[in-house]
Amino acid sequence: MQAQIGDQVLVESERADRHRRSGKIVALHHPDGTPPYDVRWDDDGHVSVVFPGPDAHIRHVGTGADSGM
Repeated sequence: MQAQIGDQVLVESERADRHRRSGKIVALHHPDGTPPYDVRWDDDGHVSVVFPGPDAHIRHVGTGADSGM
């Protein structure tokens, strides 16, 4: 998985009573765009370090293409 600053992270919910979570990548920890990423979550504005799991994918800005999952 590779991303750039500004790409969107989408994390699918494993539970029916929870919704998909999305956020914007605001910083990279590695110059090649591999995880982890600093993500500002859309639902609460909190920034956290994210190590995307198998339930996550990246929507690349400008292309709309997804990677992951």
